[in-house]
Amino acid sequence: MKIEILNTDPSHPINPYLKRLQAKLELEHSVLIIRSPEQITNGDLLFLVSCSVLVEREATANFQYAMVIHASDLPKGRGWSPHIWELLNGADKITVSLLDADGAVDSGAIYKKITVHIPKSALWDEINDLLFAAEIRLIEFAIKNFDKLQKRAQNSDIEATYYPTRNPKDSEIDPNKSITEQFDLLRVCDPNKFPALFHHRGESYKIILEKLLSG
Repeated sequence: MKIEILNTDPSHPINPYLKRLQAKLELEHSVLIIRSPEQITNGDLLFLVSCSVLVEREATANFQYAMVIHASDLPKGRGWSPHIWELLNGADKITVSLLDADGAVDSGAIYKKITVHIPKSALWDEINDLLFAAEIRLIEFAIKNFDKLQKRAQNSDIEATYYPTRNPKDSEIDPNKSITEQFDLLRVCDPNKFPALFHHRGESYKIILEKLLSG
């Protein structure tokens, strides 16, 4: 099969996982990782993974299947960085959805969902490991079941919700509040992309949260 994977951010932490998957799949398939919608060509399967732009339906028309991987239990949590918003709202599990890329924001029909338990003590990199593993499983599911894929429309009885794009201000810590009150925000902040930060006495400070080795 001819497979293309679109990820628009070369620095995104999912890229090492995609490259390992590419090496594994290339034993049997042609696999390209591309960085912009303009690089989309044609083939059997197109996956849109952690894309920061909306890909129009016309761009995906030359693939038998074009799919989005999205970390929410759709139709709840459409939009950007849904798992971060969900964890900040107290969630201890995240559903990852494989859906049809229909040119709109996460509204396509669903092929499969995987629910992942997220420990309350998990930090950003551990959260990524759990979610990215689920995303890779969904890609492998689509490839394995290529000849018998079935999709179902998102549940119209459930009201769709939308999350906005996160920005650096969303990672700001209030120095007047306790660590306990803000622990979920501290643990989801990627120190390389959107670090936790606070302002105090005329300066700005970056916070990096790491676990101590037990024993």
